[in-house]
Amino acid sequence: MDIKQSQINIGTLGHIDHGKTSVVQSLTNIWTDRHSESIKRNMTIKLGYADAVIRKCEKCKGPSAYTIEKTCKKCGSAAEPVLRFSILDAPGHETLMATAISGANIINGILFIIAANEQCPMQQTREHLMIINLLGIKNAIIVQTKVDLVGKEKALEHYKQIKEFIKGSAIEDAPIVPAVPNRNINIDVILELISKMHLPDFNLDADPLMYIARSFDVNKPGSDIEKLRGGVIGGTIIRGKLKVGDTISILPGLSKQKGKHTIYSEILTLIVGINTGTDDIEEAHPGGLIGIATQMDPALTKADSLVGMVLGHKGKMPKVVEEINAAYIPLERTDIQVSGFSKDEPIALSIGTATVLSYVSSSKRNSVKIRFSHPVPVEKGLKMAVMRRVNHRLRLTGYAVIE
Repeated sequence: MDIKQSQINIGTLGHIDHGKTSVVQSLTNIWTDRHSESIKRNMTIKLGYADAVIRKCEKCKGPSAYTIEKTCKKCGSAAEPVLRFSILDAPGHETLMATAISGANIINGILFIIAANEQCPMQQTREHLMIINLLGIKNAIIVQTKVDLVGKEKALEHYKQIKEFIKGSAIEDAPIVPAVPNRNINIDVILELISKMHLPDFNLDADPLMYIARSFDVNKPGSDIEKLRGGVIGGTIIRGKLKVGDTISILPGLSKQKGKHTIYSEILTLIVGINTGTDDIEEAHPGGLIGIATQMDPALTKADSLVGMVLGHKGKMPKVVEEINAAYIPLERTDIQVSGFSKDEPIALSIGTATVLSYVSSSKRNSVKIRFSHPVPVEKGLKMAVMRRVNHRLRLTGYAVIE
């Protein structure tokens, strides 16, 4: 019997063009770069999710016993499910790295991709290790890609570079797996290691909270009114459980112009269905990306219009505020130099699945008061990635924790 919902979320990090999306495809049979802008620019822009069930053949031994196929290719026996996992294919582009920080309470493990045909560490590889240390994630597997392009001696030399690079870090003891995804070499080893990762202890008794990462209208143009289906929301539950029949609240909700001011109002709707991508379920918990069918007007959900909002039970949601106090922790970066914040300095904050234009009202040492460009639902202790303009570009300079 299959496991219907993901039990662990794994993020991918690594320098651009080191093979993150190819590794994900080899592990799940899903190509996560499905957005046209990603394909056009040849890099991941929006987050890609891929689910798969790791299965084990009881008749075979070692890594070759692990597969995502229902039948063992080695002996032809049935392979039984042991773990369902989700891979979050995080952007590798420097200006989008903040996603990994803002998704800190989504990601439970890391696949750190490092290509053998380039010296380790490359700039983004170094920056991504900073993020791993920052998040304190120890559930990690280092995948050494493109070893087939360099030969045995250079691959071993590169392996030593990786070992030196991670020395003293949060993932100092992480396994390093040389792999060739397009030839399926050592993919079974990675699957075995994932199956043995420490599973997160999700808080299922807390008031539910979900980050909205997708929203869309599933109705085809010209559909009969009687056959129209309500809007669909996709996202990740952070805590608690949601079930079919729940009345849910979406914040900050609908915006309406009233004179010079924009007024936001809560959206209330009913859950009429939950889907994991492969299965309909009655109740969902944290883990993976789920789709929620609602009774909402589909015009409200089309074209990802609700992305960045949060969802939960009415009266049990984070406060919606326009200004916060936060502790700012700068990243130790050698490639950029930044001074202290200036009054009214514009910054970009990654908060959950939202990117919010904000302004610095005041700052003192590492304490900063920030006002958002629009109301945002937040709670104490929330971690936000901070991007500042450096040399006419937005650069990740640190993170802030709401006080």
